[in-house]
Amino acid sequence: MSTNTVIAIVVAVVVVLLLILGLSFMARSARDKKRRAEADRIRDEAREESARVEKREAIAAETEAKARAAAAEAEAKAAEAARLSDRAASHRNEAASSRDELDSKFQHADELDPRRKDDVDAAYAAAEKERAKHEELDATSRTEHDGLHPTERTDRDGLHATERTERDPQHRVVN
Repeated sequence: MSTNTVIAIVVAVVVVLLLILGLSFMARSARDKKRRAEADRIRDEAREESARVEKREAIAAETEAKARAAAAEAEAKAAEAARLSDRAASHRNEAASSRDELDSKFQHADELDPRRKDDVDAAYAAAEKERAKHEELDATSRTEHDGLHPTERTDRDGLHATERTERDPQHRVVN
């Protein structure tokens, strides 16, 4: 083999190697370009999604703040309701003791009054007082449970509690 042939073979091998190297570089460059384009597209999508996520986070924070405000308002209303309930119980107790004092005064006046009828009327009046007192206590205990004032409740006949009995000036029960 001659030197020219060897040189030609070596040059051909070098050219082929350079071509292979050039082609692999171009293929790699094209692949990198595709990857960069794909990465850019993914980043753009992520930015758009990021804006939507930030909007959702803002809505969640706003809703959370509303929930805290509503809870605070509910606590304040519950405290107000408890305070009013205590006040109503206090008024109810004062009214009951005042009613007892008035009843005892009426009873004492009835005992002193010479115009008082016989003992049958007195027994009837005492029984009616006792019945009314028990009804009032029952109405008070129901009021604590259902929130209705005794005058807002009706009996079986459709009469309000205040319509069932009336008292004459001498504190006798009449219907």
